[in-house]
Amino acid sequence: MNIRKLNSNENYPMELLLLADPSRKLVEEYVKRGECVVAEEDNRIIGTYVLLPTRPATVELVNVAVTEDRQGQGLGKQLVLHAVHTAKEKGYQTIEIGTGNSGIGQLALYQKCGFRIIGVDVDFFIRHYEEEIYENGIPCRDMIRLSQDL
Repeated sequence: MNIRKLNSNENYPMELLLLADPSRKLVEEYVKRGECVVAEEDNRIIGTYVLLPTRPATVELVNVAVTEDRQGQGLGKQLVLHAVHTAKEKGYQTIEIGTGNSGIGQLALYQKCGFRIIGVDVDFFIRHYEEEIYENGIPCRDMIRLSQDL
């Protein structure tokens, strides 16, 4: 597997990005402002993430996605750890991430990768998404904010 920055002449892996964030409008906005990274295997993109600078010395990991046929194989963890390493190399002091309250697997993954819960943005998904989101049979309403000092 090869993990690399997406070249400027390549199309964003939109279908993959939409697995992690169902709002095409929001995804299109942040991919233009961030750095999109892809994981490839046999010339096929199997994973992606986007790093978005938010404040001086702070970057946010705004999207982590893995193709459905490769989920549950540790690729998401590799991508998150790659993002943390990349942020350190670029000189950021803090990396942040947000996920839905219903994303039980994501919350576990991010904490295993060294992130700590720092807050809750109550009703974030109600305010910013037109359609209701359910995960694990739980309505996704609140964004759980996590952070890691680099």
